[in-house]
Amino acid sequence: MTRSLPTIFVSHGSPMLAVDPGATGEFWKKLGRELPQPQAVLVVSAHWTTREPTVNAPLRNETIHDFYGFPEALYRIRYDAPGAPALADRVVSLLEGVSIPVRIDAQRGLDHGAWVPLQNMYPDADLPVAQLSVQPQRDARWHLRLGQALRPLKDEGVLLLATGGAVHNLREMARDGGPTPPWAKNFDDWLAATLAAGKEKDFLDWETVAPEAQRAQPTPEHFLPIFVAYGAAGDHPKITRINQGFTLGSMSMAAYQFAA
Repeated sequence: MTRSLPTIFVSHGSPMLAVDPGATGEFWKKLGRELPQPQAVLVVSAHWTTREPTVNAPLRNETIHDFYGFPEALYRIRYDAPGAPALADRVVSLLEGVSIPVRIDAQRGLDHGAWVPLQNMYPDADLPVAQLSVQPQRDARWHLRLGQALRPLKDEGVLLLATGGAVHNLREMARDGGPTPPWAKNFDDWLAATLAAGKEKDFLDWETVAPEAQRAQPTPEHFLPIFVAYGAAGDHPKITRINQGFTLGSMSMAAYQFAA
């Protein structure tokens, strides 16, 4: 009997965590060891944005280095995990089953929002991985609906791993490090408190309810994956903050586990 899996949201931080993972890398490694072993992984990454949901389905995932200006060592890293065409077909079936249009991209590989955490969680790169895009022109409730449609996956041996950033403002991050500014801490604390209190409406209305929302998330794509993970776990899921802290001043590394 397949053991039901929780759904996970992680803040994936800078691509440099692939070279110097530090405390976040240790957390990811521990997470990979402690989760029930999945048969496949579906990643919902902030770094794949499309007009309509799209799932990739190559036979083997190429490593996409979707960044520039970083040390050469970072571009040499490969995480060529097997693709998951059968999982992609299952995602299509589930989304179409609730009248959500969805496409398959048979060529696209894994962006750094996917492979940076995965290389720490599952360093052997032997688990089949599919990736699902987010739609920044859509709101939290749309992404909740995506997650709700994907709920059966957690009982089918699939780990839904949503990756983005609990606070993500590249213009205001401190590249040389520094103290966490109050506006970033306020939003991060609001998110933790709102989830802990089960205030789903406030969570979904984050853009108008949360303090410093527009400063913490100037564009929404790094926050939208969390709603997919939340929706995929089940109604009123048990929520656990499994990582917290900041890097580069204002960049939150918070992570959450959602379980039925």
